[in-house]
Amino acid sequence: MTEILLPTTAPSDTPPARRGGVASVGLVLGGALSVQFGSAVAALLFPRTGVAGAVTLRLTISAVLLLAVCRPRLRGHDRSAWLAAGGFGLALAGMNSLFYQAIERIPLGPAVTLEVLGPLALSVFSARRLASWGWAGLALAGVALLGQGGFDRLNPVGVAFAFGAGAMWAAYIVLSARVGGRFPGADGLALALTLAALVTLPLGIIDGGAVLLDPPVLALGAALAVLASGLPYTLELLALRRMPTATFAVLMSLGPAVATLAGWLVLRQELTVLECAAIVLVIAASIGAVRVNAATAGRPELR
Repeated sequence: MTEILLPTTAPSDTPPARRGGVASVGLVLGGALSVQFGSAVAALLFPRTGVAGAVTLRLTISAVLLLAVCRPRLRGHDRSAWLAAGGFGLALAGMNSLFYQAIERIPLGPAVTLEVLGPLALSVFSARRLASWGWAGLALAGVALLGQGGFDRLNPVGVAFAFGAGAMWAAYIVLSARVGGRFPGADGLALALTLAALVTLPLGIIDGGAVLLDPPVLALGAALAVLASGLPYTLELLALRRMPTATFAVLMSLGPAVATLAGWLVLRQELTVLECAAIVLVIAASIGAVRVNAATAGRPELR
């Protein structure tokens, strides 16, 4: 999972020669690898800090780093801007908390696959095209196939947390656009991350206690913050300057596959053939929905 701030359209003044290319694709895939391997690092922290403790470490360290870099202004913002930033912060806290609760109970690949249904649903509803509903049906087929191995094997509570994280991710996308239009640069993200860290801090302290201050734990927490927030955000921002938003979104749809790889390499999580096929179906549905959305944005809607 990553904090992604997507512009609504690709920059019109980007030279065609700079769009796409191996370098920009590498930036996006590098960001995806960083996010999902960061999630694997978080899972390694759970036995020592608890889930809430790991969430607090990630958000607090990320917030401190971003505040130091951005130094956001606190004055000059109206009430609607602060409300948007507050909602954005709550969405960040909820998204990270629910997702980490999910990956404590189910493998990383299926967790990301179920979570990505939130942004997929948002894409389908915003496109309002018949083809979008076809891709949504394919995604549901993937979820049904994922359940063929038995959701009890995946842990029903973990599945519910993953669905909840997906809903919060959809809210995050909507609110990130509002915050991006009201705050310069990454100021809105820095303020929202600060609120998210403060919201999760009490439960994190109860769950992790003094362990959160142990040097090895703090080092892993810093690695988690860099891998899951700082590095991917930077790589994605650079990629968005080089390629159209629709291409970027298609590449980001590969998240479940990257998560499956990270879960296998770091956490030794193995999936059945049916579960891998289900992940492929959801990825295909995500890519299809993104392409329909891009086509819809490129032409006037018939009413």
